[in-house]
Amino acid sequence: MPHKEKNDYLIQSVSHALDLLEQFQGQELGVTELSARLHLQKNRVFRLLATLMSRGYVEQNPVTENYRLGLKPLGLAQMVIRNIGLLGPSRAILREIVDACDETAYISTLKDGHIIYLDIVETTNTVRVVPRIGFRLPAYCTAAGKVYLAFVEGLVEKLYTRAPMQAFTSTTITALDNLKLELSIIARRGYAIDNEEHDTGVRCVAVPVRDYTAQVVGALSISGPSSRFSGERISQELAPLILREGGRLSEQLGFKPPAPAGNHS
Repeated sequence: MPHKEKNDYLIQSVSHALDLLEQFQGQELGVTELSARLHLQKNRVFRLLATLMSRGYVEQNPVTENYRLGLKPLGLAQMVIRNIGLLGPSRAILREIVDACDETAYISTLKDGHIIYLDIVETTNTVRVVPRIGFRLPAYCTAAGKVYLAFVEGLVEKLYTRAPMQAFTSTTITALDNLKLELSIIARRGYAIDNEEHDTGVRCVAVPVRDYTAQVVGALSISGPSSRFSGERISQELAPLILREGGRLSEQLGFKPPAPAGNHS
């Protein structure tokens, strides 16, 4: 039997359906816009939507007649989350972080240059910052993303040597040399800060989570309004807290910190 490339096995209609689902990033879309984005005829898009609606993956807003994700993807996402070993031990630690500082805590991972939020425990404060589970943000302008860039060798060059970095706020770092300087500081102190770099008025502090191979497999973070995240509070309370809890989570995943220099016991 002649060898076939993986692309030879692709089913075009399935690929188009998945492309359609990936267009929904929290907003509603109409047939015309989906047709333009996917470069497909409107009739083809309508048939794909009808099929996905019948299975619960997409639903239609009866008022606007636009389409949005249904509940079925949420169920699949929860199954994926349960299967990621990082999340089992992290849930209790997220709760302990919130109990200690009453700010929102979350665990995230890196995929295709973007941070994806996997689990969140919210603060009891009325004014809060709550990233949505499954939401994606660029790595270079988030504390969790900068943790990966600082502690995964060669990652920053791979992602940003050629790709431009968009400015979301006046404090977003968009020059590669400046980003590398920031990452060197993060590597020395062990934690990263998002200083309103993606959203004005929002600050965040994050640390790496490592597994038994010593690889970075996630980022543990605390975020909140900048009015409650002063530099003094971050350095004296939040950073020591997240460093301690990040170390505990890593140890639960089998990571063994290197022995202090001079300790040969």
